[in-house]
Amino acid sequence: MTGQITLAKESSPSPVRAGLRGHPWLTLFAVAIGVMMVTLDGTIVAVANPAIQKDLGASLAEVQWITNGYLLALAVSLITAGKLGDRFGHRQTFLIGIAGFGLSSAVIGLSTGVGLVIGFRVAQGLFGALLMPAALGLLRATFPAEKLNMAIGIWGMVIGASTAAGPIVGGLLVEHVNWQSVFFINVPVGVVALAFGLFILLDHRAENAPRSFDLPGVLLLSTAMFSLIWALIKAAEWGWGDVKTVLFLIGSLVCFALFAFWETRVAEPLIPLGMFRSLALSAGTVLMVLMAFAFMGGLFFVTFYLQNVHGMRPVDSGLHLLPLTGMMIIGSPLAGAAITRVGPRIPLVAGMVATAVACFGMSRLTPGTGTLTMSLWFALLGLGLAPVMVGATEVIVGNAPLELSGVAGGLQQAAMQVGGSLGTAVLGAVMAAEVSDTFGDNWQRASLPPLTPEQLALAEKGVQVGIAPVPPGVPEPVARTISSVAHETFVSGMSTAFTCAAVVAVLAAVVACFTKRGANAGAGAGAAHI
Repeated sequence: MTGQITLAKESSPSPVRAGLRGHPWLTLFAVAIGVMMVTLDGTIVAVANPAIQKDLGASLAEVQWITNGYLLALAVSLITAGKLGDRFGHRQTFLIGIAGFGLSSAVIGLSTGVGLVIGFRVAQGLFGALLMPAALGLLRATFPAEKLNMAIGIWGMVIGASTAAGPIVGGLLVEHVNWQSVFFINVPVGVVALAFGLFILLDHRAENAPRSFDLPGVLLLSTAMFSLIWALIKAAEWGWGDVKTVLFLIGSLVCFALFAFWETRVAEPLIPLGMFRSLALSAGTVLMVLMAFAFMGGLFFVTFYLQNVHGMRPVDSGLHLLPLTGMMIIGSPLAGAAITRVGPRIPLVAGMVATAVACFGMSRLTPGTGTLTMSLWFALLGLGLAPVMVGATEVIVGNAPLELSGVAGGLQQAAMQVGGSLGTAVLGAVMAAEVSDTFGDNWQRASLPPLTPEQLALAEKGVQVGIAPVPPGVPEPVARTISSVAHETFVSGMSTAFTCAAVVAVLAAVVACFTKRGANAGAGAGAAHI
């Protein structure tokens, strides 16, 4: 693959680029297509899972692995993938990620067994991990400091748009074509992204880019990340106090400690721990974890609320979430411009405060809340998240040395994955505890027929996702009462979960006070012609 320049020193501007290759805005367009493919896939597949389960005769555990396999592969590989980009070039890494992701999608669409689907979902996660940090590395190296925030803002807008489109596009494809089309759609998108990437992207190498690869560090970090994410995924099934959950969490802590120790001994570490001497970079990483905790953890329940409590189809629930994703789309480039003008601190604090207010507002939703009220809170949440997605990314990537921009991009994405997994697991546990504490009493107060302990436990599992345990053949008045009890109990649990998310968002606003503009943001393309 051709097209490479070397940055002699971080402070030196890159050579002037002639023609279209390496043009910053065209580079942004090229990487945006690839990022769109991955983020679209993150939400579109959830809509297809029921159809996959029915068509392939998959068990519930197998269907869960369609999502969990992808999540694990992505989370475990992101930082290592970023280091690969720093070592071998972000252009090459990005193009391999695009090609592999599209090919894996095609194989999934042709699969006739759930085992192949799961296996190539893992492959999708690995190739997606190559692609995402490389995209940020390319933007960092191509755009000068005064344009970088706007570029990241547009990058965030693409993520918001494709996230919003996922449930809608997925619902239409599953309803009118088949579940395979949900994966086949990645093939033409991947071909376009690969063609633009080959023609437009220009590789950038810092003179002091890493020359070796820290394999023991990769093994320790991968084991630590796997143990952590696996414990978070399985905690709902095993229980937080179960010995397996505790052992995986302890194993994760041990591996993280060994990784930190090893990184101080190796000549070219996977993650130079000196990066975290930057208070702003450390604060940005923590902020990304907390933001993802509040956002992804809370949003996990919103889809159940819309579909199981309000009885919406997946397409309709996706449309109802458009105020949220729409404000992220509109707000991201505006946030980029504001951060360029005043720095990241004020927009980040304001964004997390708005997120906290939105979460508190969503904790007041009821089974009968109308579309207008929901839309207002969803819109405020999207407006609050936009500057955080842009600003925290700039703080992490911009405060890292240029030769570690891929690692910084991987760190940003890994922080989001860990935060989202942690939020879903912890808030899921909060929901389960609330349902367990209140459902039986609510059932009794409604004068419904008593349930055996086994029946109660089974009913509670459904109520945790908003499903009313109405037995077949029950008279209509009794069915309405059961539905009312189940939905009121679910909403009570969701309210507690969103209150916790709001508290985390307030904590994130405090952390945002320690962020600042990227000290190294100007190292990439000081003389770029835009």
